[in-house]
Amino acid sequence: LMSISVLAVSAWMRDYLNNVLTLTAETRVEEAVILTYFPVVHPVMIAVCCFLIIVGMLGYCGTVKRNLLLLAWYFGSLLVIFCVELACGVWTYEQEIMVPVQWSDMVTLKARMTNYGLPRYRWLTHAWNFFQREFKCCGVVYFTDWLEMTEMDWPPDSCCVREFPGCSKQAHQEDLSDLYQEGCGKKMYSFLRGTKQLQVLRFLGISIGVTQILAMILTITLLWALYYDRREPGTDQMMSLKNDTTQHLSCHSVELLKPSLSRIFEHTSMANSFTAHFEMEEL
Repeated sequence: LMSISVLAVSAWMRDYLNNVLTLTAETRVEEAVILTYFPVVHPVMIAVCCFLIIVGMLGYCGTVKRNLLLLAWYFGSLLVIFCVELACGVWTYEQEIMVPVQWSDMVTLKARMTNYGLPRYRWLTHAWNFFQREFKCCGVVYFTDWLEMTEMDWPPDSCCVREFPGCSKQAHQEDLSDLYQEGCGKKMYSFLRGTKQLQVLRFLGISIGVTQILAMILTITLLWALYYDRREPGTDQMMSLKNDTTQHLSCHSVELLKPSLSRIFEHTSMANSFTAHFEMEEL
């Protein structure tokens, strides 16, 4: 389950970041996105995910077969993965890239708007629509950028607050407040500073870390129980043999003492009878 969740988040993050990188190509934002996310998302998370699949399978086999070696390997692997995730978590908390807003980046972003809607640039069209819907923005600085940089008479429908086919045309002709008023340029910079993606990574990392701690506690408990379960049978047999021997000796001793006890009882009875007879004669 942990590996599946990591894979799902990695796939979502990759698709999300690819759209951002498509729009921010050849800008400082692209460099900042790569430095902030890709050292964590691609190599670390995918490697951890693949390793967790193997670890989980071996841990399951070790638990079913009660194999001490597999369980010990499972515990050690969880500990190593936990340390790697802890290091990545500390890195993401300490990582803070402040990218100043530069007009040259804005010019580059606006220049790429000219290819919007062209058949050979469908990936760029998809990226713009995705970003404008996700961040609720339009254009680079203002929605009029679409009118300046392209041959369009109104912005794309992804700029609409309530999106439906032809909504941007209707908003452009009737009520401009139905269009997002803020540009996407600054949104791309704020993407790095208040990013929910890193928060998702942190939340997922904390959840997986807690689960791994519980799994390690249960594993070490099972290892302890299996170790002493394999070590104690000899001692238990010796204690059982000792108890049986003691019980047998006790029974044998009682049998041996029966004749002596009988004679002592007879002598005691005779002495009591003689004493009673002597007292009667005196009377």
